[in-house]
Amino acid sequence: MTPCHRSIDTSRNCWSHAERAIAASGIRMWTKKGLISGMLGLSATAMLLAQSRTQVPVFNPPKSYYLALGDSITFGYQAFKAQANLPPSAYNTGYVDVFAEQLHRINAGITTVNYGCPGESASSFVTGPCLWTQLNLQLHDPFSGSQLQAALAFLNAHRGEVSPVTFTLWGNDFPKLLGPCTIDGQIDTTCVQTNAPAFIANFAARISTILEQLRAAAPEAEIIVLGAYDSYINALPFADPLFAQLNAAVAGSVAANRARFADPFKVFNPQGDLSAEERAICTYTLLCINADSHPSDSGYRALGELVFEVSGYSRLLQ
Repeated sequence: MTPCHRSIDTSRNCWSHAERAIAASGIRMWTKKGLISGMLGLSATAMLLAQSRTQVPVFNPPKSYYLALGDSITFGYQAFKAQANLPPSAYNTGYVDVFAEQLHRINAGITTVNYGCPGESASSFVTGPCLWTQLNLQLHDPFSGSQLQAALAFLNAHRGEVSPVTFTLWGNDFPKLLGPCTIDGQIDTTCVQTNAPAFIANFAARISTILEQLRAAAPEAEIIVLGAYDSYINALPFADPLFAQLNAAVAGSVAANRARFADPFKVFNPQGDLSAEERAICTYTLLCINADSHPSDSGYRALGELVFEVSGYSRLLQ
């Protein structure tokens, strides 16, 4: 497929056939995150309030189960696999798989439960259903109702047996912000910047509420939240600072709930050399070879290694 770099034009000319089919069903896939997320800002006041609630995580080694929650990144989605109608077992190079490999070095008997649902938003995560299954597509580990209900049910059924829990969720809520700011396929950046602080505050509150419930159900679990990277390759100098602010907001909510935050920005968006940053995006995502800003195998491996680094589990291998 001809390489396609995202621009401010919101047309779907760069989408894969699979993505068009999904979009037609109402699911906003993560392949548009670079476009959507690059325009988000966060007020300094909101960041300071989140930081004021910071709690220090308590180290919790791997137990019997590793529970992976979230959207297409958790699922390990890659558009070319969707185009080929491959089963969930073929999506086996995701960060969850990489992290699980490391966990098996510590605890060979640990079982991975992956509830990742492509197209999941903060709203659908809480209320359900999983939109991927509404298209009669399969998950790694099926569940009914909402993903949050399934996660809480699993944690309650396996009290004291689950650690770690990973969580990746943020991109699919952004159409709520962009919709009112899009005219004839063009995004009004002033509109987005005006509305972004309230949107971000609401989103951060949703994430915090989710994490509060997970923490209450699993007080002894290691919870690790994976943040965002900037794939808005045509406007990296503009978008990068906004991604940094977005990650700071999410990190504040994470810290407030005694969890750990893994920031992929430093890996996917190395600063100081724009050409090097563009090469990193083309290496760690499929954007430049398949118009898909989901991670490449190399990108997923980098994310998995980052999550392992943040977990502090390396001390158990010494």
